[in-house]
Amino acid sequence: MSVVFVPERLRGKAEVNQETLRRVTVLKIQLLLCFSSYRHQHTLHRNLIYLATIADSSPSPNAEKTVIE
Repeated sequence: MSVVFVPERLRGKAEVNQETLRRVTVLKIQLLLCFSSYRHQHTLHRNLIYLATIADSSPSPNAEKTVIE
């Protein structure tokens, strides 16, 4: 954790031990996974919109089979 986010009164007084390091590491991993998941969801959404746009602009397959008698 950056010193910027630690209140002035607590700076230099925090006890750093294995448990604290483990908790901070787990939190950072969870944040990275969350950001990565969001990025993948954003990419998936963008790709689905692109495919839907292509589908909307292409002629309907049933339109070609229509026979006028």
